[in-house]
Amino acid sequence: MKLSVDRLSKQFRNKIAVDRVTFNLTEGVTGLLGANGAGKTTLMRMMTGILEPTSGDITADGIPVHTEEYRALLGYLPQDFGYYPEFTAREFVRYIAALKGLDKREAKRKTEELLELVGLSDVAGKKIKTFSGGMKQRLGIAQAIVNDPKILILDEPTAGLDPKERVRFRNMIAEIGKDTIVLFSTHIVSDIEHIASNVMMMRDGQIIYEGAWSDEQGDLEQFYMEEFE
Repeated sequence: MKLSVDRLSKQFRNKIAVDRVTFNLTEGVTGLLGANGAGKTTLMRMMTGILEPTSGDITADGIPVHTEEYRALLGYLPQDFGYYPEFTAREFVRYIAALKGLDKREAKRKTEELLELVGLSDVAGKKIKTFSGGMKQRLGIAQAIVNDPKILILDEPTAGLDPKERVRFRNMIAEIGKDTIVLFSTHIVSDIEHIASNVMMMRDGQIIYEGAWSDEQGDLEQFYMEEFE
């Protein structure tokens, strides 16, 4: 599968948040690096169909972003995902599975599988309002992949995770990226430097670098610090 972004722009009044961005993604993990305000979230919200572009196109194998067919391919974890605090973790994932069109039996099976995957099986019956920030983030990951998406968009997904959870999460995303297009936004280089086959760097609404990052190019974190800090 190929996800294509072609001359994509978004303008809010006098501010151009995303400025004529073009790139293509295929299976694997792409890290999207940039400081806060670079335009990463606006770009991702357009790629999920939440925001309407001012101009440009987004397609997956020719399927336009605004169609149900595209949304069926998509998994998304925003910076602050919505949840019902009175739901248990199990109830919430089953609910999202139903919204995604899974039948009752498959939703039940998939929910247990994913709660195990993200390390929440032992608290599956507890209400989300009792969860720590890291636990909520892991639940967010589970709901994002409940429909086995072909395109997974993650906006600062490691927020609230402790160092051990970050490692676990990175390993999980690396595994998912073997047969899924994963776009992983972060401003923390260590989140993506060992799992991303492709790196994009964004500044002032534009992609200033795209490609694989090799040892010959030097230290990625040092380059990022020099460019963005």
